[in-house]
Amino acid sequence: MLELLQFEFMRNAVIAGIVVSLICGVIGTLVVVNRLVFLSGGIAHAAYGGIGIAFFFGLPYLPCTLVFSILAAFAMAQLTESSKHRSDTVIGVLWAAGMALGVILLDLTPGYNVDLMSYLFGSILTVPSSDIYMMSILGAGILIAVALFYNDLLAMSYDEEFALLRGVPVKVLYFMLIGMIALSVVMTIQVVGLILVIALLTIPPYIAEKHCRSLKMMMVLSALLSMAFTLAGLWISYLLNLSSGATIILVAVAGFFLEKTGSHLKY
Repeated sequence: MLELLQFEFMRNAVIAGIVVSLICGVIGTLVVVNRLVFLSGGIAHAAYGGIGIAFFFGLPYLPCTLVFSILAAFAMAQLTESSKHRSDTVIGVLWAAGMALGVILLDLTPGYNVDLMSYLFGSILTVPSSDIYMMSILGAGILIAVALFYNDLLAMSYDEEFALLRGVPVKVLYFMLIGMIALSVVMTIQVVGLILVIALLTIPPYIAEKHCRSLKMMMVLSALLSMAFTLAGLWISYLLNLSSGATIILVAVAGFFLEKTGSHLKY
């Protein structure tokens, strides 16, 4: 693995993988314990609308997709809050609308030559240094926000009524969490693509949850697992000339089944 770091694109890929792994470990933990997996999937697929807007109007990809994804995420959060019994339908509609908008705008883009597969399944080997800087700044902001509001997030995640009694602004905190999920999703798209992003957000936290007694330790173990899956998948994909995003996810899935098998043998 070390000899591969002589290449700049591989160094960028490793740095991007580590940054994304840290964020997925922390935010993915909150996604799992708050049961927001389907909502996160909706945000991931709706983000494709932001990609279409960016290329149609010739705007920078990352900022444009971030703004669009956050707006879509807040719309999902607001609509699901007001009609919780129809939340899956609302998310499904916005999920489809975002994807359809992205496809149509890319079709209408003059001289369209964008590699669709790189956004659907990731392109970690082509992440530029400028995007890594932005990802690092956004990642640091997310980690700081989680650290500052950790106790409130903990209370909201496990007992919303108790959190309200303690005076925790649950609704504001919920929207903040949704916004951070949207940021994490857009950052992760470049690594594993929007089709597979939900796997990296949920598999490591699911495994970590079985072995941790606190939310904090679950975040740490989840980040370490995500990092291990990402780096191992990146190395295997380079050696075998495979798609990096799909390989990373297959490594994570293998880890998932190994943990499940080990748990069954243990008991």
